[in-house]
Amino acid sequence: MVSAGLLKVAVLLSLAASGALGRSIPMSRRDTAASGFTLTGAAAPDTPLTLKIALTQSNPSGLEDALYDVSTPSSLQYGQHLSKEAAAAYVAPSSETTSAVNSWLQQNGLSATTLTPAGDWISVETTVGQANELLGASYNAYTHDSTGKQVYRTLEYSIPEELESHVAVVHPTVMFPKYSTLSPIVSTRSSKRQQTRADSLYGIPTTPATESSNTLGVTGYGDNWANKADLKSFLSKYRTDISSSTTYSLETLDGGSDPQSSSDAGVEADLDVEYTVGIATGVPVTFLSVGETTNDGELDGFLDTINYYLAQDSPPQTITTSYGDWEPDIDEGMAVNLCNAYAQLGARGVSIMFASGDGGVSGVQSKDCTTFLPEFPSGCPYVTSVGGTTGTNPETAVSFSGGGFSNYWAQPSYQSTVVPEYLKYLGTTYTGLYNASGRGFPDVATQAQDFEIVTGGSAEPVSGTSCASPTFAAIISLLNDELIAAGKSPLGFLNPWLYSTAASALTDITSGNNPGCNTDGFSATTGWDPVTGLGTPVFSKLKTAAGL
Repeated sequence: MVSAGLLKVAVLLSLAASGALGRSIPMSRRDTAASGFTLTGAAAPDTPLTLKIALTQSNPSGLEDALYDVSTPSSLQYGQHLSKEAAAAYVAPSSETTSAVNSWLQQNGLSATTLTPAGDWISVETTVGQANELLGASYNAYTHDSTGKQVYRTLEYSIPEELESHVAVVHPTVMFPKYSTLSPIVSTRSSKRQQTRADSLYGIPTTPATESSNTLGVTGYGDNWANKADLKSFLSKYRTDISSSTTYSLETLDGGSDPQSSSDAGVEADLDVEYTVGIATGVPVTFLSVGETTNDGELDGFLDTINYYLAQDSPPQTITTSYGDWEPDIDEGMAVNLCNAYAQLGARGVSIMFASGDGGVSGVQSKDCTTFLPEFPSGCPYVTSVGGTTGTNPETAVSFSGGGFSNYWAQPSYQSTVVPEYLKYLGTTYTGLYNASGRGFPDVATQAQDFEIVTGGSAEPVSGTSCASPTFAAIISLLNDELIAAGKSPLGFLNPWLYSTAASALTDITSGNNPGCNTDGFSATTGWDPVTGLGTPVFSKLKTAAGL
C-alpha cells in the first residue's frame, strides 16, 4: 500500500516532469516600494540573483515545547539543553517538502544549496529573468535615497499551488532592506561614568571570569566596526584594574571586516564591545562583523547571523544585538522563521539579548504613526528584550525605551500573570492602538543614558537601548561563567527563569513613560510594564536565583 504522502509526492513529481505546475497562488505583495527607495527601472534579465527559500518546518510547536522544558526552572528537564542535531530535527522539513521543492527547481534548471543544519533554508543561484518566471514576479532596481545602494525587489510574487504547504518564504522579494535603523544617540550634555555606575547600581563583580569555554558574542552590521585602540583607551580610563590590552576576537560573515583606522571606528560597535569587555571582566568576547555583500541591510544580516550561529557546534552562550526593525516592515513568514531560529539557539543553551528600540511606543526610532509600532525582534517570545532606564535613587524609565506588544506573536505563557495585571492597570487607555493579546516587551532594563565611550580616538557620551543590551548581556555572561565553573549548565533562554525564580532579583521601576505616536506612551508602574519590563538587575540576587 502506498501512503497518501508518498502518493502526493509522486503526483507532484509527475506534474513537474510534465511542466503542469501551471496554477500559482500569491505569497506576498505590496503596493509601493518602501519609504526611502526610488524606482530606478526594470532589472536586467541577466542580473545574477541569489534566492533564499525557507521550507516549511516539520515541528515548530515541538521545538517550542522542548525549549520551555529546558528553560523553565520547575521543569524536570531544566538545564538539559539540546544538542545541535536534536534542535535542528524539530524544524527540518519533511522528505515530502524537500522532494517537492527540489523537483520544482530542477524542472526549471536550478539546484539548491542547503544553508542550515536543519535544511529548512536553501539558496538558489539564478538570474532576475529566471526568478521572474519562477515566481511570477517583476523584479525592478531600486535605489536607497540616503546611501545610494541599489537593490532588486518585486512588489509581488507567487509559487505553484502544489507548493503552498512546502514553501514558507522566498527572499529577497517584497521586503526592502533597512540600513542602521537602531543606533545610539550621541548625547549633547556632559557624560558621567556610566560603566562605574552600572557596577555600583547593580553590584557587578570585577573579579575576572575563569572559564574560557564561556563566550560572549557581539554582532555588528554593515560598516560599523569596533576599534581596538578605542577599546584600549576606554579600559585605560575606566578599568585600570585590568590590562588595557584586553581585547576581543573577530569573526566575519558576508564580507564583513574590521579595519582599524580611527576614521573607520563605529559608534555602535565601539559601544557594544567596550561595555561587554569592560563589564564582563575576563569573559572572552567575540565581535561578529556582518557585511553587506548583497546590499540587503540588517534583515539579510539577521538571517545570515542566526544561520551562522546555528551551524556552530559551540556557539557563544550569550549574544547581544543592538539593531532592530519595525515589526510591520518584516514579512510575518520571515519574522516567524527567524524567531524559530532563535528558539533553536535557546534550546541549545544560548541567551539572546536584543535592544528594545529607541522610539518609545513608535518602535525602533521616533516615527510618525497612528498606531503603536512594535519592534522586531523584541516581539519574538524566544529572545530577551532589554529596555532602558536613567537616573538613580530611584531609577526611572528613560523616555525613549522601546516597548509595547507584538502583532505577530501571542502572549507567551511566562507572561500569563504579569501582562494581564498591567492591562488591568491600563484600562481603556490606548484601546485600539496596540494588540492587548500580544507578547509584551521589554523583559528587563538597565541604564541607557549618557554612556561614555571612546570612538575614533575621542570620548563622547551616547544614549540608547544599545547601551542597555550589552550591559545586561555582560551580567548574564558573568553568571554563566560561575555556573560553568560550578559544573552547571549555562542559563540559556532566560525568560521563563526571569519571570519566575529570578523575578525577585530585579528592581522594579515604577516611574517614567515612553512617548511616541503623538501620545505619552505607556507608563512604568508596579510589576511588569512595557517600558522597563520586570526591572533592572541586582547581581547578587540573580546569582542566588541561578542556584549559585
